Amino acid sequence: MTRKAVRGLWAALLTATVMSTAAACSGGGEVSSTASGAASAAASAASKGADVLASATAAAGEKLKGIKNGVNAKSDVKVATPAVASDGRATAKVAVTNSADSTKSYAVQINFTDAHGNLLDTVVVTVDDVGPKATKDATASSNRKLSGPLKADVATAVRH
Repeated sequence: MTRKAVRGLWAALLTATVMSTAAACSGGGEVSSTASGAASAAASAASKGADVLASATAAAGEKLKGIKNGVNAKSDVKVATPAVASDGRATAKVAVTNSADSTKSYAVQINFTDAHGNLLDTVVVTVDDVGPKATKDATASSNRKLSGPLKADVATAVRH
């Protein structure tokens, strides 16, 4: 199989994984459109560390897939510019502000990208028991060492 064919296969696999995750989570928001953007970013990164990225994407998808009756809560989440820790992994502060009138938990998918917008890694951070109208912080840490100028974006946030 040629390298180009392998990249295409990985892109298709990543797209299918992200889209199936979106279908499992779509209970009251725009999660599927967010997932389409994540799938597109994943496909563009297929040539760089495809197997590592595919593994991270699959793990993120599995975490999100188990959430029942979740709603899109991307607007409740802010993520800071990542820094590289002493172990070489990128970390970014995630702040969740619960816009609901009761205590909720969140699953937040954070994408780490390079200066060109190429997806380098993705992780899911869980933030449990955020009180009504309260803010709770967490830290997203990349699965592997990353370097260079990095950006962290909220790909998906599900409140449940």
